[in-house]
Amino acid sequence: MDVRFLACHARNSISQALNTWQIPIRTKTNDTSAYDNLSRKRHSESPLFYSAVLSHFPPSEYHTASFSKPSSRQNPMLNIGPYTLPNRVALAPMAGVSDLPFRRLCSEFGAGLVVSEMISANPRLRNSAKTQWRSQHDGEIAPRSVQIAGSDPQEMAAAARYNVARGAQIIDINMGCPAKKVCRKAAGSALLADESLVEAILNAVTAAVDVPVTLKIRTGTSPGNRNGPTIARIAEDAGVAALAVHGRTRACGFSGQAEYDTIANIVATTGIPVFANGDIDSPEMAAAVIRHTGAAGVMIGRAAQGKPWLCGQIAAHLETGRTPAAPTSEEQMGIIHRHVSQLHQFYGDFMGVRIARKHVSWYLAARADALAQRKLFNQLAHPQEQLHFILQLSDIEFEKELAA
Repeated sequence: MDVRFLACHARNSISQALNTWQIPIRTKTNDTSAYDNLSRKRHSESPLFYSAVLSHFPPSEYHTASFSKPSSRQNPMLNIGPYTLPNRVALAPMAGVSDLPFRRLCSEFGAGLVVSEMISANPRLRNSAKTQWRSQHDGEIAPRSVQIAGSDPQEMAAAARYNVARGAQIIDINMGCPAKKVCRKAAGSALLADESLVEAILNAVTAAVDVPVTLKIRTGTSPGNRNGPTIARIAEDAGVAALAVHGRTRACGFSGQAEYDTIANIVATTGIPVFANGDIDSPEMAAAVIRHTGAAGVMIGRAAQGKPWLCGQIAAHLETGRTPAAPTSEEQMGIIHRHVSQLHQFYGDFMGVRIARKHVSWYLAARADALAQRKLFNQLAHPQEQLHFILQLSDIEFEKELAA
């Protein structure tokens, strides 16, 4: 197939799609050299998709390109300390998912806040490869939010100072993770059972740093002990700037359905911004949860896996009442290609190839041939093999579009 023809077709189809799906491209500066540098970088990574997107915006407008046109009715601004977020949708911290490449992608597609993967407060782990990867913020849109986890107040305070020194602009505390390996160390959601320890940790961390401190919790330890409102009041008294509340208890894990009545209670009894989290997988669901809870915003977790554009769709819907269409299948192939290429660059060939497998699995989940394609992709052991595979899928999607 003629690549020039394919690129031209992609450019035309993307220009049409941008009438309703405006890719959010943001930089930290108005200097048009940022446009030139990023254009060259993205063109080399995914010429069929991102060069077409970038060409839609002239350099003078690059830094102001937004996800959607502002509506006549403005929603209240959401502030975390000195930071005013562009919208009310945050990407949840997810271990093994919300790494730097994925955070940058979700931010570009419209997430108002992205939070890093959980970083252990244990100082002995600071030089591990995992912690080093999770501590990187190169090219990340401000404010840079870093989540820390632990159970010792002084270790948590030291971890907060350490990460602020490395560029964190918000410190998020994990008291919501239900994973056994985290809870066994009396960290994550296990802390909810010890309200005095919660208070000690929050007071230690807020006193240790001058940046905003946020907290992610669950509704309680078990359905019989939904002490989330008590934890929320402790957090507010300690100076926590915002809360994210998952609508399940620690004992529930991820089973059953999230409930939002406890989140509504927390909103009613505290004066700090609350992000509702749990089972929010569509713009309509996000709007319904905000109506029910009165939350200041929503935090999107597992639903964003394989859909980095979802946060932006939700943000647009909350702002305008209209939902932009998702990228076409052809456009999604360009997104996958770029994402996988960045995973290779970030982690190196060995780990990048392995981490790319789960992301591609999520991207392909809606396809009728997802199982077969995932099996083929998982057999690939080299970066160029993976990128070539994605380009072959792009050709298939393009030929389907021509046939239609």
